[in-house]
Amino acid sequence: MNTAYFHLPGLFEFYELYRVFLPLFREHREYFFDWCEIGSIYGAPADCLWGGGRAGFGEASPRDVLALMQEYGISARLTFSNSLLREEHLSDRKCNALCRLFAESGGVQNGVIVHSDLLLEYLAQRWPDLYFVSSTTKVLTDFRELKSELDRADFRYVVPDFRLNRQFDALSALTQAQKDKVEFLCNECCWFGCTDRKRCYETVSRMNLGAACPEHRCAAPDADGGYRFSKAMKNPGFIGVRDIEDIYLPMGFSQFKIEGRSLGSALVLEFLLHYMTRPEYQLNVREEIYLDNTLDLF
Repeated sequence: MNTAYFHLPGLFEFYELYRVFLPLFREHREYFFDWCEIGSIYGAPADCLWGGGRAGFGEASPRDVLALMQEYGISARLTFSNSLLREEHLSDRKCNALCRLFAESGGVQNGVIVHSDLLLEYLAQRWPDLYFVSSTTKVLTDFRELKSELDRADFRYVVPDFRLNRQFDALSALTQAQKDKVEFLCNECCWFGCTDRKRCYETVSRMNLGAACPEHRCAAPDADGGYRFSKAMKNPGFIGVRDIEDIYLPMGFSQFKIEGRSLGSALVLEFLLHYMTRPEYQLNVREEIYLDNTLDLF
């Protein structure tokens, strides 16, 4: 069977979770599906001008984060998917320093998730040792646009909008080189009929730039409930663990992104359990990470 590479959320945001989970993944490989690996962990520190997709809140030290990724041989991705960057934003010291640190680290290659072609060109010229991922914030819902993006040599991977996840006839017609670049967003909870997705992402971009802007009000029918994994599983674009094993891997796809940077670590752990952990060992993983006989919920 082909290998599924998962791209996990919270490089800075869930550093403490991964400090516990990664040793477990290495030392107790029998707990986890033998057909999966960690392709990368992505995220951004708090207050990053180039940030996008979600407002970053990670407080972990970049050097500590990088050291953890290097220890376990995992690619680190900076989420710099702000869609509204202008020339004057490219000189931002904090974001440049992060790119320099991750580009010059040696070992496994690190990457950047980008939306802006302006930023892409700037980074490619300054730090050619980084690889680049086309962000889902581009909201590529037209399959022809996706194919054009896949054919761009700039990108190692392309994350299409989740509403293309089950267009199996079109997906199966891709060349193997194109399939190798598709990175599916698996667990999106956004309303399948949403027409405001781009505007939502643009609001986050403005917030990260420090611009005064009204808060985006989600118009989804059940928006007040927030993210629930059980709700995401009912989304027509949802890709579950059995879908990956039974449909996507046999079709020749191998890259799968798990969202969750703005959620809590307990929910991210549930993603790790669902997508990577054998059912008979899920309790073992919970016990190793947080569950003991003194834990009270109420």
